Amino acid sequence: MGGNCIHMLNDQFRQTFVGGRVMMTPGVAAMADEDRRALIDRVRRFDEFTPDNDPYGEHDFGSIDLGGCRYFWKIEYYDPTLTCGSSNASDAAATQRVMTLIRADEY
Repeated sequence: MGGNCIHMLNDQFRQTFVGGRVMMTPGVAAMADEDRRALIDRVRRFDEFTPDNDPYGEHDFGSIDLGGCRYFWKIEYYDPTLTCGSSNASDAAATQRVMTLIRADEY
């Protein structure tokens, strides 16, 4: 299973925001509501994975250009208490997914 299971769990989380937490940097939080909604919609619909931007096939990172700015989204894997990394990202019960929306100049 491995990477394929991880990419399915990541896609499900990214598309629904269910099964983890979504965070944003101050630059994303400061966006106009309409622009932030457009960014979130683009993150949910993102499907531009290639061997260059997704070398492990986990669908855990993306880059989006919107309104003249570049944004990233990144999914990281933590244990259920959010105190350390997950021991098995392919096990949804053992993993709390955290996706961060980031303006590229904040990275």
